[in-house]
Amino acid sequence: MGDTAMDKIVFASPAECSQLGSARWAQLILGVVCMAMIANLQYGWTLFVNPIAAKHHFDKHALQYAFTIFVIFETWLVPFKGYAVDKLGPRMPVVIGGVLVGISWVMNAYATSLDRFYLAAAIGGIGAAAVYGTCVGNALKWFPDRRGLAAGLTAMGFGAGSALTISPIYNMIQSPSYGYEAAFYYFGIGQGLAVFLLGWFLRSPNRAALEARYPESTQAAAGRRQFAPLEIVQTPLFWVMYAMFVMMAAGGLMAVAQLGPIAADFNIADKPVNLAGIVFAALPFALMLDRIVNGISRPFFGWVSDIIGRETTMVLAFVTEGAGIVCLGLYGQDPILFVILSGLVFFAWGEIYSLFPATCGDAFGSKYAAANAGMLYTAKGAAALLVPYTSLLSAEYGWRGVFYAAASLNFAAALLAAVALKPLRRRFAARNEQAPGMAERAALA
Repeated sequence: MGDTAMDKIVFASPAECSQLGSARWAQLILGVVCMAMIANLQYGWTLFVNPIAAKHHFDKHALQYAFTIFVIFETWLVPFKGYAVDKLGPRMPVVIGGVLVGISWVMNAYATSLDRFYLAAAIGGIGAAAVYGTCVGNALKWFPDRRGLAAGLTAMGFGAGSALTISPIYNMIQSPSYGYEAAFYYFGIGQGLAVFLLGWFLRSPNRAALEARYPESTQAAAGRRQFAPLEIVQTPLFWVMYAMFVMMAAGGLMAVAQLGPIAADFNIADKPVNLAGIVFAALPFALMLDRIVNGISRPFFGWVSDIIGRETTMVLAFVTEGAGIVCLGLYGQDPILFVILSGLVFFAWGEIYSLFPATCGDAFGSKYAAANAGMLYTAKGAAALLVPYTSLLSAEYGWRGVFYAAASLNFAAALLAAVALKPLRRRFAARNEQAPGMAERAALA
């Protein structure tokens, strides 16, 4: 059932109300799995950079534009997909997205020029935008009482989803019998097919049943103005959050895209690391650990922010990430410390994908949650524009220069959370209690 039809419901049966609790967790799990199936489009890319560049003699700086193109399409199209979800429901965007992400990786398997890698990245980004925007927005709608946790668990799928497949992909790429082309082909078909099938089971919540089952959360939201997407971009609050998102996303995306080249330049990529009796080469070990802790951090920090507040949680996480990046630059040439410190960086970075959507929903309401969260999510695309330049910056100043620049952005974002975002959001909430928004005024007219 789409949201347009859902808005017309004025009654919910007792059966619908009693089933809502289990239904919303089932919908959340579906969203998490769909997100996990598209995670490798972003988090697995770093494994392919060196093999692709070596085979085709591409400049790595030029090749990394494929990553930037993917992130731009994956983020800047999310508001439109979110708007479609708000109006039509979540099913078809995810089904179509599954087809596109599968096509993208199959195209990568056969690409022989930069232009073709760029085109495949754009198609993959469009598909990922459909899945990401839909699943996060749908989670915010189903859980008005636990936005931080719901957004965090859904984003966890994207952050940790590639953890189980990092080692198989790495081994397939390194195998003389397969190579990176086979990894793109087989994992592309498998991931795309899984999203395509699961998407048919997604649906929007029955709003009347939601209000009956969770009256405190829904009644509190009903007393606040519900902002439409074109309204939120007219508020200073949105742009403060946007700037903070760009600052935080830039450093993490640099690590996502460049961790393989960094490990190679540090001469530790293939060195064995033994942690708690588990032995892997440093790079795949770091990538697996990074994905796991990156995923855990999203529901963890979302849950913490539901208790102690969004901005306080932001300050703690942002400072932790900045410190982790500095230490990675100083001590990352030790294989064990490389694995541990990169894990710390990714743990502190993953929370932006739960805290910012939850804060957006808190400030602007849940009616247009998918589209509004998508508008804010485009900040990740803006941050991705900086990623290719990290290769140039590292050539000039070394990786430490890149790390220090990224850490500075983290510390600046933490300062903004404490001194700007918190008081601004408090004043914004007080000013807009029970004030009708554009969409509400249009409906009344």
